[in-house]
Amino acid sequence: MKTSPFRELTRQEVEQLEQHGNRAENWSAVLVGDGFDANFLYNNVFMGQVCLGALERGFLHDGDLHLPEGICNCMIANAMIGDHCAVHNVRMLSGYRVGDGCLLFNIDEMTATPPNMNNDYPWLEPMNENGGRKIMPFGGMTIGDAYLWAKYRDHALMVERLEVMTRQRLATREGGYGRVGSHCVIKNTHTLNNVAVLSDEETPTRIEDCIVLADGVVGYGCTCEYGCIAKRFVLGEHVHLEFGVRLNDTVVGDNSTIARCEVGNNIIFPAHEQHHNNSFLIASLVMGQSNLAAGCTVGSNHNGRTADNEIVAGRGFWPGLCTSLKHSSSFASYCLLAKGAYPAELSITLPFALVNNNPGKNRLEVMPAYWWMYNMYALNRNITKFAKRDKRKKKAQHIVFTPFAPDTAEEIVNGRQLLKYWTEQAYLQTKAQSPHDKTEPIEVVAFGMEKGKRKVTVLKAAQGYKAYEEMLIYYAMNTLTNDGENNALPESQLGEGERVREWVNLGGQLVPQADLDQLIGQIEKGEINSWDEIHERYNQWWAEYPELCRRHAYHTLCDLLMTRKIDEEQWQQLLQRYNTIRQYVADQVRITRQKDEENLFRQMTYRNDAELQAVLG
Repeated sequence: MKTSPFRELTRQEVEQLEQHGNRAENWSAVLVGDGFDANFLYNNVFMGQVCLGALERGFLHDGDLHLPEGICNCMIANAMIGDHCAVHNVRMLSGYRVGDGCLLFNIDEMTATPPNMNNDYPWLEPMNENGGRKIMPFGGMTIGDAYLWAKYRDHALMVERLEVMTRQRLATREGGYGRVGSHCVIKNTHTLNNVAVLSDEETPTRIEDCIVLADGVVGYGCTCEYGCIAKRFVLGEHVHLEFGVRLNDTVVGDNSTIARCEVGNNIIFPAHEQHHNNSFLIASLVMGQSNLAAGCTVGSNHNGRTADNEIVAGRGFWPGLCTSLKHSSSFASYCLLAKGAYPAELSITLPFALVNNNPGKNRLEVMPAYWWMYNMYALNRNITKFAKRDKRKKKAQHIVFTPFAPDTAEEIVNGRQLLKYWTEQAYLQTKAQSPHDKTEPIEVVAFGMEKGKRKVTVLKAAQGYKAYEEMLIYYAMNTLTNDGENNALPESQLGEGERVREWVNLGGQLVPQADLDQLIGQIEKGEINSWDEIHERYNQWWAEYPELCRRHAYHTLCDLLMTRKIDEEQWQQLLQRYNTIRQYVADQVRITRQKDEENLFRQMTYRNDAELQAVLG
């Protein structure tokens, strides 16, 4: 955006503007910068203070649309327009600061409240419809910021200080609403009210054919198009809203796509996919790398007297077709829910599990480690696809993409303990009922995973327990050997101290709970006084994360081996085990994919193998 001083119009420029059909409430309040040319303004009305940048003979392009630089057929009030913009047919542009090289075309209304510490800025109510987790969005807010503010409400002093920091930031153009970054395209849109659009030449943002965007932040490289409505929102970097999505009071993480559906009162971490016009996501925290299928209604039923329940889902959440869930429910990481109307609240504590509602047997069924045992192709694909799809340039939000990380490892450790306890209880009960029958199969029953009296059965508990151990070894050895590239015995100091058991998924970035607690304490004491300082701490944690992850992996192996230090002999045994597991992973990826390739019903839509190969590769 132009930094050189603006000047008043000359008498000759005013006469030239009036000859081109332009009018002004007060021409002395219309200021221009170096390179301004009055020949490129036609049929405009200027009110209040208006600042205009350089213009020259040239065109801005967006696909087949070619618009000449200049301002035509617009009403502009108390606004600033940068250099070399094409602003055509904007019925009202008020309170906005528009960057350089922007294309604005066929817009009914763009209005914003000027920044001021005393403004009643809009509040966003994520995760809960009762407003008890409300936050105030600002330009530059990360998903981690939103989660910190909305989640840790018991730290009242921190919540107060975050509001003060936010009001200070919003009182500047840098963090406030009513700004459009450089090289942004906005066209054929009804209303933009109090929206900050972040954009630059490297990561331009597009807003096209939208109905309403109000009281929100559109991140770098985002696309909002084809009839979407969004009110009180924050979009991270490289987010797509399209095809009539209705979104309110929601924070959407980087690299996400939401279309054709209703989404309200949520915090959604990065890499979320929701494309179907009959899906529904309300009052939830979805922690990334997630996908909601058609007919999925997450948060459709409140089980309280008021609409104040919540759903929390770990990363990798995948509810299947026509899945209906009750508030309040929670899910461990990488839970896959089979099609069904789940009748009661759920607390699924086994990660990488398949969950199935079985009304025929009047029970809930949970299969631990399902992804590892039967869907390795999809799990392996998840390891790489999210990183490949990461088109961000700024990367303000740090993201861990791999399914195997300290947070999921700790869930697996907890899952193994639960399976061991439930199996022991099932064995004791079976022996008590049939002390002389040694062939009686043991049915493992879980406790605490569903509200109500019906049975919750753990399927393949023994296989799941073994698979969990393999997953821990795979995670730890993959981390310590750098995916098999370094087979040297790790340095023994990695084993110093205790294993970090509590990790926080802070918008996609994994942080030890103790570090986050320290940050909260510093905010409360006034030692940290701005969001920029908080973001600096995030960056520091991200730089430290690889070593923390190595330390956690080493401790995980030590706990499996029941030792404090891994010696050379143990390490060689672990390497052999790791190589065997890696071969298993490769084989299972091939086998699970091969099931599709050998499916005769899948092949029958093609005339011959040549057509199949041409289409599918």
